Amino acid sequence: MSETLQTTDVTASDADLLDQTTIAVRAAGSALRERFGEVVRYQTREELMRALAANDDTALDILRPRLMSLRPDAGWVEDELDGGALPSGEWWVVDPAEGNVNHLHALPEWAVTATLVRDNQPVLTVVHLPLTGETYTALAGAGAHLDGRPLRVSRTEDLGLGIVATSQARPDEDEKVVRRVGSSISAMLFDALVVRTSVPATLHLTNVAAGRIDAFWQFAGARADLLPGALLVTEAGGQISDAEGRPWTPQSESFLAAAPGVHAEAVATLSR
Repeated sequence: MSETLQTTDVTASDADLLDQTTIAVRAAGSALRERFGEVVRYQTREELMRALAANDDTALDILRPRLMSLRPDAGWVEDELDGGALPSGEWWVVDPAEGNVNHLHALPEWAVTATLVRDNQPVLTVVHLPLTGETYTALAGAGAHLDGRPLRVSRTEDLGLGIVATSQARPDEDEKVVRRVGSSISAMLFDALVVRTSVPATLHLTNVAAGRIDAFWQFAGARADLLPGALLVTEAGGQISDAEGRPWTPQSESFLAAAPGVHAEAVATLSR
């Protein structure tokens, strides 16, 4: 009985933490929304990096102190482009402006995300879209939700009837990754109904979790753009693996999230 009570206490604690994380992420999103509107002009890579950093700093000035006060002993991942395994314990994996380049170009596809990782497993995540006001949340073992409504992946069982999507993990990928991305898109154009390609990854993954699209894949990638969606899709009943169907970890070289009915077909397509 003591084990049951302990599990219940931990679950209640994490649920409360999710609520507090949601408040912090929405506050950061409001600050970024105030900066959104006109296209930000830049002529050099240095000017681009300064503009990206200004957005990041705006959100981080709100997110970091609030989240660290919620979990003072948790680590903080400094670079949202980092990948690979984390040391043991709790870590905040945050993308203060997921789809930052879209924000600079006055495109609507951007978000603020925060994920708590415990011993390399995502425990909770919040993805907030400030322009629509939508907030996606997931808590390990307790489901995925959009503004409190449960999410479920699609029931599609034929990849040929499915909408699939992919994303460019980052600029300046090496030639091997670029060519692999190109060949995978070509393969999916033959096997799926429609292929969508855009950044950022997280917004495609919210669509998989919500049953709007049937699969998403990506080669390479960072923790911050895959962990939130991985938890959302898993808690919504989807399947996560690498592109060859093996278990996915942040160290994997590829990522696939799909509705169960098309996962095997998507693996077969991407493995060609």
